[in-house]
Amino acid sequence: MTRPTFASSTDTLTRDALTILQPGFTGTTAPDWVLRRLGEGLASVGLFGRNIHTPEQVAALTAQLRAERDDVLVAIDEEGGDVTRLEVRTGSSFPGNHALGAVDDVELTRDVAAELGRRLAACGVNLNWAPSADVNSNPENPVIGVRSFGADTDLVARHTAAYVTGLQSAGVAACTKHFPGHGDTAVDSHDAMPRIDVDTSVLASRDLAPFRAAIAAGSRAVMSAHILVPALDPDRPATLSPRALTELLRGELGYDGLIVTDGIEMKAIASAYGIERGSVLAVAAGADAICVGGGLSDEGTVERLRDALVSAVRTGELAEERLADAAARVRALARWTAEAAKTDPDRAPDDEVGLRAARRAVRLTPAEPFTPLTEPPYVAALTPVANFAVGDKTPWGVAAELFRLLPGTETGSFSGEDAGREALAAAGSRRIVAVVRDEHRHPWMATALDTLLAARPDTVVVEMGLPQAAPRGALHIATHGAARVCGRAAAEAIAGTG
Repeated sequence: MTRPTFASSTDTLTRDALTILQPGFTGTTAPDWVLRRLGEGLASVGLFGRNIHTPEQVAALTAQLRAERDDVLVAIDEEGGDVTRLEVRTGSSFPGNHALGAVDDVELTRDVAAELGRRLAACGVNLNWAPSADVNSNPENPVIGVRSFGADTDLVARHTAAYVTGLQSAGVAACTKHFPGHGDTAVDSHDAMPRIDVDTSVLASRDLAPFRAAIAAGSRAVMSAHILVPALDPDRPATLSPRALTELLRGELGYDGLIVTDGIEMKAIASAYGIERGSVLAVAAGADAICVGGGLSDEGTVERLRDALVSAVRTGELAEERLADAAARVRALARWTAEAAKTDPDRAPDDEVGLRAARRAVRLTPAEPFTPLTEPPYVAALTPVANFAVGDKTPWGVAAELFRLLPGTETGSFSGEDAGREALAAAGSRRIVAVVRDEHRHPWMATALDTLLAARPDTVVVEMGLPQAAPRGALHIATHGAARVCGRAAAEAIAGTG
């Protein structure tokens, strides 16, 4: 049970307002303000890359939090693949969704999610803002891409369900996202408001099917998307829409778990509504928890949101019963995770499952019979700007793994209209391995490859994003993601050791 440490001056309304917030913070230990707020009703915190150094440090951090509130929800954005927080400085030990979808073995997906959940649970993390259930129907999507299992609805649905089942078998609550589906967008909601102009029949048959599968699999949480779907609500994005959250998700889909917003500080909400009003509208629409902290991580933000919720109830803008219901759902999930932590599933660690999956996801297209490299090459990384969800702190590519297999491998990063010529000059006489990420989305990258292949047709091309462009090069390797294990699998193919 939660320690009865609430200050006498803290009333039920204020506790409920704190309870539904999921704030982040800075540092690798819990700051005093977080510990104090846990005693006043705060029930959740979110961990990001800035909070993580080693698994042992994370375990000490979560133990520190639980010393103040033993049923605290500790959430993380750990999708595996390109979006990793637990391994933000090294790259993930697990391939992301697109690689798993490329393999299309639901048992493997379940096993990967279970092992990821086991590692999170060992660190004291009990809520994962994953999996992404978005159907990546728009290959130009700047923020989903390889975070999706694929563009086929049925494939995405079955792997979403398998992921939820595997993750929760380890006692970690899944948070399926981004409802009602972020796959058909050409705008990143971190930057602006995406709009999806499809009718309700397309939405139902394409985008909602994976969420139905997640609900059937027992997903304990669902995360809303900051996207405008006029067929659902012409005025408000899904996160703020009663039609999307209460009528559709709760009513038509029959979902009874926790509804969490995507980061309320993202510009799609913050720029149009402000985080305080956005939070009030989200709860009124049916959201139960407000995720905040990807870019805001201070006590003042928590106080502002708490006070905005309390004020909205007192002015009649937000029903007190709705806030109380939201807080009750947060506490119910906290109880589930506390009970799940007491069970000890008889599962041995499987440290190699991520690498096995990454190897199976690799697709090789040789222009002619390919002879593996035996001499260290030059790796030219044609590097796009990372989207906000992935971030720029996590290493990617094949250079480090090729250096392990072929000592003396050198590398450089290139971008822009002169990238091809610069890479040729840097490589000298060495064999070139060109590493790209979503070539189809970056004209400068395609031009750079043209330049490299015209001068050096024996160049090996490694595509670590969506393999939408036609394969080319002496050997084209599609990894379906940029996780560390994807880079290792590609390096093994180049050196002939896989």
